[in-house]
Amino acid sequence: MLLFCLNSLGAQKSSEISSDKKPKRGWYTLFDGKTLNNWKFSDEEGTFTVRDGMIVVHGNRSHLFYVGPVENHNFKNFEFKADIMTEPGSNSGVYFHTEYQATGWPDKGYEVQVNNSHTDWKRTAGLYDVMDLKEVPTKDNEWFTMHIIVQDKRIIVKLNDQTVIDYTEPPEVNYKGHPGRKISNGTFCLQGHDPKSIVYFKNIQVKPL
Repeated sequence: MLLFCLNSLGAQKSSEISSDKKPKRGWYTLFDGKTLNNWKFSDEEGTFTVRDGMIVVHGNRSHLFYVGPVENHNFKNFEFKADIMTEPGSNSGVYFHTEYQATGWPDKGYEVQVNNSHTDWKRTAGLYDVMDLKEVPTKDNEWFTMHIIVQDKRIIVKLNDQTVIDYTEPPEVNYKGHPGRKISNGTFCLQGHDPKSIVYFKNIQVKPL
């Protein structure tokens, strides 16, 4: 393709931040907790739904791209945070520096894996097919916070404030099967991997750097 759990008060506070206004601390909320406004799906519409302040990912392969007003959905250096929970056997991912694609797996950008127990051995927080992880401190049925930081050629991924990936892209990259997997600029997207996977996202925020 964490031991942190927000309480209901924190979740409510986060959801009240308007996606078109910049709070003093510099963070924007990309998901309003109620609708999929400012997001655009590929392939299958029904894979992404909203329930109880969460984006629920469950259905055929599909990807949900942020297409809203923050930075005109075109990010270069940034911090990104999302609270995520997986059900057993589930697979998903968070793409960055990507762009809308009507069908298929996104060709552009990096994928940060979301997978605690799927048959694919590449686990949560790894940079898919670039710097993969076999083991991580996250579990199914528990909320964790994924924090992605991109600054120039450096990518840091944290799970519940613990750094698990610290990668600097070399001057020339050619990842096998992924010609568009490189640091550039673009938007974010969430992955719906397969009908057996059920994954939840909430408190999706970004801080441009």
